[in-house]
Amino acid sequence: MIVYNVTSKIDWSIHDAWVKWMKEEHMPEVLATECFQQCQLLRILETDDTEGPTYAAQYITQTKAQQEHYVEIYAAGLRKKATEKWGSSMISFRSVMQVIN
Repeated sequence: MIVYNVTSKIDWSIHDAWVKWMKEEHMPEVLATECFQQCQLLRILETDDTEGPTYAAQYITQTKAQQEHYVEIYAAGLRKKATEKWGSSMISFRSVMQVIN
């Protein structure tokens, strides 16, 4: 299993609206690509939240090829929408992980 992880630092000024947007719009859009079978949003604890909280959005798929297909076809457009909506009030970085059982 592959986990595509997007870690985002969110400014307090957009926090509530951003969480709502993630749960109701963005994450469903990512799942609609059919590249991932499930997702979850996690708040990272034990970090400095002075400037805002940090979240990890995790998208789970069976193969690296499915994750790569998402990046090649869909990621740029969805990132652009997020940047246009939130600007510099959100910064993100991505990592790809493999589940080891």
